[in-house]
Amino acid sequence: MSIEAPVETRQAGIAPPVTIDLPSAAHGSVSRARSSRTLHRVLRTAGPIALLGLWQLICSVGLVDAGLLPSPWRVADTIRELTTDGTLLPAIGVSLRRAGVGLLFGAAIGITLGLVAGLSRIGEEALDSSLQMLRTIPFIALVPLFVVWFGIGEEAKYALITAACIFPAYLNTYAGVRGVDPKLIEAARVFKVSGLALAREVILPLAMPGILVGIRFSMGVSVLALVAAEQINTQSGIGVLVLDLNGTLRTDIIISGVVVYAFLGIVVDLVVRNLERLLLRWKASIV
Repeated sequence: MSIEAPVETRQAGIAPPVTIDLPSAAHGSVSRARSSRTLHRVLRTAGPIALLGLWQLICSVGLVDAGLLPSPWRVADTIRELTTDGTLLPAIGVSLRRAGVGLLFGAAIGITLGLVAGLSRIGEEALDSSLQMLRTIPFIALVPLFVVWFGIGEEAKYALITAACIFPAYLNTYAGVRGVDPKLIEAARVFKVSGLALAREVILPLAMPGILVGIRFSMGVSVLALVAAEQINTQSGIGVLVLDLNGTLRTDIIISGVVVYAFLGIVVDLVVRNLERLLLRWKASIV
């Protein structure tokens, strides 16, 4: 009586089926994404915290006289005092109005010029070379000229901020339009999409990331130009605090104004980042 060995039915060269635990893999991917976001948040806050710590250390050990560089705690107390006595919030409102009006006109002009130059070869030849030349002029150098043209009132301030905001919006809009994949444009033309419909339905949506980057840069520049504009015979706004027009010679008030300028820049950047996420939600869904 013989006993036959069991025959292995698996064919040579064929690997056994591999099973993947999809829920576990998805959970691991989500965990890694959360860890990455947490790391980014930590890194973003580490720099400002380290800077504040260094500032406090310098003041604590007496490397710099407190009258020249007050401590962060003293500046925080001064900001609270200025808020309580009704000085700071109206000043912020005036400065935001100046920056907002200049940004609105500057970004609108820049985006319009960028679309004209980007969508039209004639527009590019007529506008681009001149605008590339003008953008190399520092907007601070225009202050004396704008004072002559517009006087020392609000008009000069608005004009300076507007001029500064034009070029970031123009450059990024122009680059965004020119950066659209020609194959997508040709594909749209195959489906008889042309002219204004092509620009509205294909080119503008694809150029929107570049346009939003231009708006973001223009918003940052508007705060920089605001600092320069509020040196022009200002009687209100944050510039009054920075220039110490009240004759107090208090460096804590001056630095408080500088801190408020910096805070406005951070807020502006956060607003535009959230705007990008909102308007470009479709982009994330196709990646």
